[in-house]
Amino acid sequence: MIVVAGEALIDLVPQGTGALAGLKPALGGGPYNTAVALGRLGSPAAFCSRTSRDAFGEALLDGLREAGVDVSAVQRGAEPTTLAVATIDGNGSAAYSFYVEGTADRLFAAPDALPAETRAVSFGTCSLVLEPGATAYETLLRTAAAQGVFTALDPNIRAGLIPDADAYRARFWSWLPSVSLLKLSEEDALWLGGSPREWLAAGPAAVVITHGSDGLSAFTRGGAVYPVPGEKVDVVDTIGAGDTVNAALLHGLAAQDALSSEALLGLGADGWTRLLRFAARAAAITCSRAGAEPPYASELGVL
Repeated sequence: MIVVAGEALIDLVPQGTGALAGLKPALGGGPYNTAVALGRLGSPAAFCSRTSRDAFGEALLDGLREAGVDVSAVQRGAEPTTLAVATIDGNGSAAYSFYVEGTADRLFAAPDALPAETRAVSFGTCSLVLEPGATAYETLLRTAAAQGVFTALDPNIRAGLIPDADAYRARFWSWLPSVSLLKLSEEDALWLGGSPREWLAAGPAAVVITHGSDGLSAFTRGGAVYPVPGEKVDVVDTIGAGDTVNAALLHGLAAQDALSSEALLGLGADGWTRLLRFAARAAAITCSRAGAEPPYASELGVL
């Protein structure tokens, strides 16, 4: 089982142009999208989070169940669901404004234990910023790594939520010794600072950087670099594309029995190229439709 730990929220997506365009609610949150994508790909997946008991919270859980994701580890609360108001530019790229004060997912508490069948845990996005939940997720990351569980991190930076950029950057570097696989967008990498060589030296066995429509590249601790081009597609928007990459990487690594730092180093050119092409194909499908709608296994073919 692959466990995804982090927030679930509602994206409010504009249905037209201008500041007063109508907003359509959509299920979202980086970790949430990753969990749904894993379920749709056929990976046994579980979601570890805290959601509201309001109507949005119920809809979020229904979306996970429909994707086949185990929700038994989801905590519940009376607080409202976090909202993210999206703005879509002419290229389909999304930016967000967040409504997070007093919301349910901020009060996440680290569980006593992960499911016994857990092979990997994925972390990222707002859940690693907003306290007190951020500290709880950080504790879970460190505990999982200490127990030998494969860990994946996608910071998925939302700069507007980070009150002290330097403090967050320092915290990011403190996580790296507990991370097996680090995934960053080019924009995240520039904001955080550093290089693949420096990140790898701090802990991860591999780093994957996404380059938007230009594809993605993997860097390994052994010094190898494996780039693949993007898949050409008519972009509707990019919502959930990076989260789909996360899921595709984890799904593909599980399929190759490579959910360990040692196995990552042993994948070689063929294994990495097949994995990255699979992730690029999955992300392209997500970009071809509105909102975070990751593909099903039947749409992707074999790894």
